[in-house]
Amino acid sequence: MYETMDELEDSVRRRLYRMRDLGDRMAGVRARETSPDEMITVEVDGNGALLSLELSESISRLSPGEFESVLVATTMAAARRAFTERADLINEFNDEMREA
Repeated sequence: MYETMDELEDSVRRRLYRMRDLGDRMAGVRARETSPDEMITVEVDGNGALLSLELSESISRLSPGEFESVLVATTMAAARRAFTERADLINEFNDEMREA
């Protein structure tokens, strides 16, 4: 426990700053993925929301169904990477809070 009010305040302040840092880092999570054929590149945020989409000219060779499939697979791969990064941040935060 804490022997003085100053120690308690210091502990609370450190935890608050660490929580703010976690929020900032989570807000900054981005993942970029390119399809294996390099026709589509996507970038998503930490929530998996599409931020950017780059298409090469060679997508014109794809049928609408093929385009959809490649787009969804590439976006899902980027989202998985973003979610993994967020999970790592949360696990790191939880470990630090257990030690504090």
